[in-house]
This record gives sequence, structure tokens and C-alpha cells, in this order.
Amino acid sequence: MVDGTAQSHVDLTDPTHLEFEYVRRLGHVIDAAGPPTAPLRVLHLGGGAWTLPRYVAATRPGSGQRIVELDGALAELVAARLPADGVGLQVSIGDARAELERLPDASVDVLVVDVYAGARIPAHLTCVAFVRAAARVLAPGGLYAANLADGARLEFARAQVATARAVLPELAVIAAPAVLDGRRFGNLVLVAGREPLPLAALIRAAAGDPFPARVEHGRAVHRFAAGAPVVTDRTARPSPVPPPGFFGRPDRRAP
Repeated sequence: MVDGTAQSHVDLTDPTHLEFEYVRRLGHVIDAAGPPTAPLRVLHLGGGAWTLPRYVAATRPGSGQRIVELDGALAELVAARLPADGVGLQVSIGDARAELERLPDASVDVLVVDVYAGARIPAHLTCVAFVRAAARVLAPGGLYAANLADGARLEFARAQVATARAVLPELAVIAAPAVLDGRRFGNLVLVAGREPLPLAALIRAAAGDPFPARVEHGRAVHRFAAGAPVVTDRTARPSPVPPPGFFGRPDRRAP
């Protein structure tokens, strides 16, 4: 927890145990990103307690993984209290966008964006320039996966899809039906790439999850973003403030 906001859940005895529903959906993206067990080059913007990197290391041994985390004290705490010895993680302390812009072209197979300052995504990580920087480092067939949070009219999430679409032509959104329909605040996972996405695998995994989700793609995802603006550095805003009690809800966690 950070300032009362749930940040990460780690099972040191079973790194394949993903507790939070949105982390499970990011895990589905990792699973679909290549042949089973094949190593991947994964960049994690936002490390939390290194839950997903541990999952990748367990399910895809030999993967090259880099974590970018702004909070150096948090990284030290995780290393001391929740060690991941022998996993081969490279941890960088710095701003996610600044570190991203230093990376070589086509050097990443999967880019996971899960950066929150407390309970909100920082504004400078929501604009089209950030997505262009992400697209530059993606290898052919690479996947961009971002954890978003929104509710009601989904104005923030719709603008994020429109912004990604301005750079990466293939898109999908994974979320609980109640979130996609605007009936409650929640997490949405945006998946994007230059080449066709592994939709069949994502749909199958999302439907069979303990917290079933819907995968919007094709015309549905274009309708979802219809009329939404492309976000620029000038117009960028942080993600919405979650409602009180949001992070204490039991349906944010898997049984």
C-alpha cells in the first residue's frame, strides 16, 4: 500500500499467482505475446513490487526484463523485503518517459505501462508523444499494454485509445463489462501494436478468467474511441481520481 492505495500483491511461494484482476489481464497479454515458454524482451514502466516481472521469469525463463521505477526507496524496500534473486531483472530508477526515450529502436517485445503516482496516471505519460516513444522501441510484432483506470463516461480511457490509435493501428481494450458499460469505475487494459493482435488468445483467456472480461476490438474499439481527442503534451491531464473505497473492493482481487 502507498498512501492507502493498493499498489502490488506478491506471492513469494508462487510467482504465477496474480491477485489483482487488471494484473491478471496484463498477464494474459504476456501469455499471448509469443509461443508458450519462449523468452521475451519485456520493459516494465512502473515496477510496483515486481509482480509481473516475476511472472514472466517463471513462465518464460531466460527473458530479458527491465523495470523502470521512479521511487528509489520503494525499489530498495522491494529488493530487501520481497527479493527476486536469480530472476535477472534490470532495475532503473528514473522517470518512465525519460528512460523510455533513451532506449534503442526495436529493442522490446512487450512494453507494459503501469505507472501511477498514488492513484493517478501522471499526465506526461498519457500523450501521443509518449506513445510514439513507446512505438519506436517495439520490435516487429511487439505489443504495447497499458493499465488505465476510469469510470462513468470513460472520457479518459476513450481519449487514451484515440491517442494510441494515432500511432499504432491495431488495438484492443480488455475490461469487465460493467467498466466498459460505464456502470462502475475500474481498470481497463489497452493493448496495441503495428501488426494484428493475438485476439483469439486474449478473448479466450479473458472469458475464462475468475473475473471474466470483455475484449473490445475491431469496429467495437473504434466506436469506443469515436469522437475522443488525441491527447498532446499541452492537453494532457492525469487519470481521474478513483472513488472512495475503490481500492478496498473485493472484486479487484482474484480468489
